[in-house]
Amino acid sequence: MTYTSLSLTLIFVLIPIILSRTLKLGLEKDTTIATIRSIIQLLAVGYVLKFVFDAHSFIYMIVMILLMILTATLNARKKGKAIKGITWKIATTLIIIEVVTQGILLGFKIVPATAQYIIPISGMLIGNSMVLSILFLNRFTAEIESGRDQIELILSLGGTPKQAVHHQLKTAIRASMIPTIESQKTIGLVQLPGMMSGQIIGGADPVQAVQFQLLIIFALLTTAALSSVFIGFLSYPTLFNERMQLIEISKT
Repeated sequence: MTYTSLSLTLIFVLIPIILSRTLKLGLEKDTTIATIRSIIQLLAVGYVLKFVFDAHSFIYMIVMILLMILTATLNARKKGKAIKGITWKIATTLIIIEVVTQGILLGFKIVPATAQYIIPISGMLIGNSMVLSILFLNRFTAEIESGRDQIELILSLGGTPKQAVHHQLKTAIRASMIPTIESQKTIGLVQLPGMMSGQIIGGADPVQAVQFQLLIIFALLTTAALSSVFIGFLSYPTLFNERMQLIEISKT
């Protein structure tokens, strides 16, 4: 694709802007900013990745992954500011997910230990984990607030904090995992995933593209489970004080 043909794809940006202005939705500015940022960010990442791939340096690869984790952490923590220490909890979860998934992929030699494989796969898994973390934190804080009376009743009857928030924790974990599970039920029938489509457009064998896509969707199931479970079990103890009383939290 040339830059000329790429510029023509801005038609897809003009359509929502025109609709927003026509219907007075007020989304023109946000759409424009999002478009400009995506162009700058993706082009910058493209050149950075080209440099990293050409350098064949393990250090550069690690730095790229750490930057992904840092960015994902800073974005996801916005939904859990009411939870003490949420930043390090999210960062720890993302690091564990990266170690587990890459450990399996590289340990069993499923993919080569090169930056061309590790960085893109890490980006997909970390990005998915970030979204799931946001979903979990948003639902968990809502469940805690709506179930405050029930939680305090269990505590007053001698229940532990874990017992008191068991229902809310399980509900939030389930809710954050459902989108991943449901999307995989119709994959290939309703939609052709981005990674698979990109490989096919690039000239790869469709069967080979499917195999790599299956690798990703299976790994996404792990990230869906680990993200919500780890953040949930790291977070709930900080919702109680030393007297095992539920503290006030506010959704942000």
